[in-house]
Amino acid sequence: MKKLQLRFKTAEGHKKNLVLNYVKADLTPEEVKAGMAKISASKLFEQNTVQLFQEVLGASYIERIETKAL
Repeated sequence: MKKLQLRFKTAEGHKKNLVLNYVKADLTPEEVKAGMAKISASKLFEQNTVQLFQEVLGASYIERIETKAL
């Protein structure tokens, strides 16, 4: 299963990831960037009055492959 890892910078300058499961595997960079911009502009995510997803840094698909040893 592929996951989409979105990387943002918080209002305090720290890096913060948002990992989405069950995403379409064929999203274009423009679609991902537009979605991230909407998340950032919504200002819905705060922790201790600090905006968590203030600035878009990047995104990547993460795929985990598990091989049984026994």
